[in-house]
Amino acid sequence: MSSYTVTIATGNMWFAGTDDYIYITLVGTEQCSERTLLDKPLYNDFERGAVDSYNVRVGEDLGEIVLVKIEKKKYWMHDDWYCRYITVKTPSGDYVEFPCFRWLVDDKEVVLRDGRAYLPQDDKTSVVKQHRQKELDLRRKTYRWREWQPGFPMSIDANRHKDLPRDIQFDSEKGVDFVLNYSKAIENLFVNQFMHMFQSSWNDFADFEKIFVRIKNTISEYVMQHWREDFMFGYQFLNGCNPVMIQKCTKLPDKFPVTHEMVSVSLERELTLEEEIEAGNIYIVDYDVLEDITANCTDPCTLQYLAAPICLLYKNAQNKILPIAIQLGQTPGKNTPIFLPTDGQYDWMLAKIWVRSADFQYHQTITHLLRTHLMTEVFAIAMYRQLPAVHPVYKLLIPHIRFTIAINTKAREQLICECGIFDKANATGGGGHVQLVQKAMKSLTFRSLCFPDMIKSHGMDSKEELPTYFYRDDGYRVWEATKSFVSDVVHIYYTSEEKVQGDDEIQAFIKDVCSFGMQDFDHCEFPKSVKSREELTEYLTVIVFTASSQHAAVNFGQYDWCSWIPNAPSTMRRPPPTQKGVTDVNLIIESLPDRGRSSWHLGAVWALSQYQENELYLGMYPDEHFIEKPVKTAMEKFRKQLAEITRAIKIRNEGKKLPYYNMSPDKIPNSVAV
Repeated sequence: MSSYTVTIATGNMWFAGTDDYIYITLVGTEQCSERTLLDKPLYNDFERGAVDSYNVRVGEDLGEIVLVKIEKKKYWMHDDWYCRYITVKTPSGDYVEFPCFRWLVDDKEVVLRDGRAYLPQDDKTSVVKQHRQKELDLRRKTYRWREWQPGFPMSIDANRHKDLPRDIQFDSEKGVDFVLNYSKAIENLFVNQFMHMFQSSWNDFADFEKIFVRIKNTISEYVMQHWREDFMFGYQFLNGCNPVMIQKCTKLPDKFPVTHEMVSVSLERELTLEEEIEAGNIYIVDYDVLEDITANCTDPCTLQYLAAPICLLYKNAQNKILPIAIQLGQTPGKNTPIFLPTDGQYDWMLAKIWVRSADFQYHQTITHLLRTHLMTEVFAIAMYRQLPAVHPVYKLLIPHIRFTIAINTKAREQLICECGIFDKANATGGGGHVQLVQKAMKSLTFRSLCFPDMIKSHGMDSKEELPTYFYRDDGYRVWEATKSFVSDVVHIYYTSEEKVQGDDEIQAFIKDVCSFGMQDFDHCEFPKSVKSREELTEYLTVIVFTASSQHAAVNFGQYDWCSWIPNAPSTMRRPPPTQKGVTDVNLIIESLPDRGRSSWHLGAVWALSQYQENELYLGMYPDEHFIEKPVKTAMEKFRKQLAEITRAIKIRNEGKKLPYYNMSPDKIPNSVAV
C-alpha cells in the first residue's frame, strides 16, 4: 500500500468552515484512488482558517497526479465551505499544488488541475482536455450575459446579489448594502437631522458647514475655504476626482463664440485669443453629452435642472489653469450668454457652480459608473465564460475582477435602479443617468480606455506645458509598471506570436468582450482578436489598469472634492440663468441642493470614498493562483516598481496644500469593489 498525504487549507473569511462530509479522489495518469472520506476521529475538521492533513492510501501507484476531485455531502444541513488550496505529497516525496480558491455549496464537487498554468494547445491528454472543456461548459451556463438597459454594456444575468454564483458574491452582503451604508454614513456625519428636510433651503453658504463638521481632511477643508477662487475651479480639471474632461483647444467651436474682446483682460501674455490658442495656452471642457438629458422629476415638489455647459480655460504665466469664459448651453444666443470673470460676482459664481454640477453628473455616471464599473464587469464575465482556471490569463486577471460583478449587481439592485438611491439627490436620477450612459457609449472606444492614448487624444501629454497635471504623470508611471508586469507574464507562457494566434480560448475571450459584452456596436472599435504578444499585453493592461488604477483615481477622491456641496452640487433647483445681472446670493442658495438632498449626497460621497475592510492593493496577490517561480519573480519586480512610484509621489506631495495621491499605488485597490 502506498500513501499520499493530502493537505487542505480552509479560507479565513466568515463562515468559510464546514461540518459537512468532505471526500477526495486523486486522479493520476495510471489510475484513480478510491473516493476517500477526510475525517479525523475526535477532531473538528475544516474549521475556518484551518490547514488539515490526511493520508490517502492506494493499492497501486497512481502515476503523475493530474486532477483532484473534492466532493461535499450534507451532514445535517447544507454548510458551504471555502477551500483555498490542496497540496498532495506523493509516496516519492514530491509535492503537487492544487489552487482552489472557491466555494463548495450544496452537494457539489470541484475538480482541480495542478497549479501550473497551461495554454489550451499545451494540453496533450484526453483527461485534461475534457476537464478543461467541461469547466468552460459549466461556466457558460452559470455566467450568462444580459442587457440591463438598451444600449448599455452587457452585464451578468442576475437580479439580486444573492442570485449570483457563490464564488463571486461578497463575503458579507451586509457590508455592501448601499441603503445601510448610506444611512450609516449620514448618521456618522451627524446630518441625519437634515436628511428628511427636502425642499428646505440652506440660509447661506456658511450654513452648509452644519453638515461639514463631523469628518474633515486636508483637501476637503481646503476646498471649503477656496472653492470660490478661479484657481481652485481650474485645478480640479487636472487633479480633482474627474480629471479626464480637460482638452487642449486648437480651434474654438462655432457653438462657443468667445471673442478676444470678451477675455482680453484675463490674458497675460499680450497675445490675442487666437494667438494664445496657437501657443497652446487655451483649454476647453465641453459637457455636450448632457444636452437633452431628462432632469430628475421623481419629486413633484422639487423641480430639478441640468445644463450642458462649455468652459474655456487659460494657462497663465504661472502655469495655473483659470476659467475665462462659460456658456451654460450648447446653442449660443440671446438666452445663452457667455459668462466672464469680469461679470458681476454672483453671475460668475453661479456659472462656475453650474459647470461643477455638470461635472459631478458626468463623473458619477460616465467616468465612474460606465468607464470603470460596467466595463470591468464586461471583462470579468467574458473571462469566466471563456478562460478556465488553468489558463495563465485567468490567473492573471482573477485578482483584478474580485467582487466587481457583486458590487455592480448590488448597484443595479439598490442604487441605479428605478426608485433607487440615485433618484434621491441627483439631477440625473429618475432615468437621466440611463440616457447619459446610452449617449456616452457612442464615444466609448477601446483606445479611449488605453491611458496614454486617452491623454494624448486630449492634447494633454506634454509635462513641460502642464507640469502640475499629476493625474497624468502618476497614471503614466503606474500604467508602465502594470504593462511591464503583464508583459512579463505574457512572455512566460507565450513564447511566440503563433502561440497567441493559436490560443483558441484567448481569442474567444477577446471576441466575447466585443461581440457580446459590447454588443458589437459599430462605434466601440474593440478588437475581435489579438495577433501578437504586444497586442495581448496592451489588452490585458487595459483591463488591469481600468479595474485598479483608473477606478481608484476617480473614486476615492469623492469625499475630498465633493463633500463641500457648493463645489459639487448633485442637483440644481433653479434653471440656468438666461441673462446677466439678475443673480444674487439668494438665487444661488435656492439653486443649490436643499438640506435633505445635501445630506444624501454627503452620505453617498463619504460611503463611496471608503476602502473595503481587508483591502488588497495593487500588486498584493495573497491567493496563489500562480505557482511558477518566474511569475512570482515578475510579481516581486512589479511590487518593487510600485513601491518606488509610491515613494516618489510621497516626496512630491510633501508640504503641498493640495497633495495628489489618488494614483499612488499604496492607495489603489486591485479591483473595482466599492
